[in-house]
Amino acid sequence: MKARLTRLKRRAEFLRVAGGRRKWAAPGLLLQACRREADDDGIRVGFTASRKVGGAVIRNRARRRLRAAAERILPCHAARGTDYVLIARADTPTRPFAALLADLETALKRIGAWEEASSCR
Repeated sequence: MKARLTRLKRRAEFLRVAGGRRKWAAPGLLLQACRREADDDGIRVGFTASRKVGGAVIRNRARRRLRAAAERILPCHAARGTDYVLIARADTPTRPFAALLADLETALKRIGAWEEASSCR
């Protein structure tokens, strides 16, 4: 079953996820995760790119690519009741999209947030 993604927007939400200490760095992205205390079993996700990635146009491209990858992978395979932050890296804007998807899948598996989906696609 596909879960709906909602966005993290406030700095405090991003800091709480960063403080959760569950993260994995892949060549195309850095994934951070933190379980929520609330009863909500939805998936919340935030995206960020620092100036190290490039100028505004490049950072926007990186965030768009991360958003597209998250919309494909997270609804079907991410653990419910968890907040995620995807951070762009220097390779994010130019990395092949298939490799970016593989990076996200690997990161989810490595932090223990991967769930097999039977009826997703």
